[in-house]
Amino acid sequence: MEKSLLLKAEIREHTGSKSAAKVRKQGRIPAIVYGHKKEPVAISLDVRNLVEGLHHGHRLMDVQIGKKRQKMIVKDLQYDYLGKDIIHVDLMRVDVTETVKVTVPIELKGTAKGTQEGGIIAEHTDHVEIECKVTDIPETIVVSVKDMDVGDALHAGDIELPEGVKLSGPPETLLVTCSLVAAAKTAEEVEEEAPAAPEVIGEVKEPEEQPSEEEGKRGPVG
Repeated sequence: MEKSLLLKAEIREHTGSKSAAKVRKQGRIPAIVYGHKKEPVAISLDVRNLVEGLHHGHRLMDVQIGKKRQKMIVKDLQYDYLGKDIIHVDLMRVDVTETVKVTVPIELKGTAKGTQEGGIIAEHTDHVEIECKVTDIPETIVVSVKDMDVGDALHAGDIELPEGVKLSGPPETLLVTCSLVAAAKTAEEVEEEAPAAPEVIGEVKEPEEQPSEEEGKRGPVG
């Protein structure tokens, strides 16, 4: 991995949605630090430095709180409703010698053989859960799709992981499929035709039960 990123943090005296919104207006990201059996600490980080570090693949970072630096990893990122901007970060204190479980994005590589037969590649998830030493956390997990034919599927347990890295999530997690475009169109056509099915029209016959109510009305008259 690249050398650790240094981020300077500020302690947040107040928490809550209103306080967090105020922090974001100041160009900072609210965050929570936890782990190593210590009390959670509410901090804020400079949004530009954090985002730039994440874009360069940094997962391990030095966070300076006051005069003290601590090794941390990004445990979770929360985005806005558009999925564009980071609005909150969970950081976990770590030791460079310990093993951790983290989520890492996958990166598809190659052109699937099935595309020459009219197939399309569909990515069903963009990440996998792995376990490794803090210093061995990869920026991405490369998934080769070049050998995929129409009808093939790749699961988490099928991919090759870097040395020192093992899968911690379910091996049956579906990552990628290769299927025919024509098959997808046929499915859409079936859905479009469904509302016009005869069974739907037949269901309107229920009001025929009304004569029984009229017979009930005749009873008192007699």
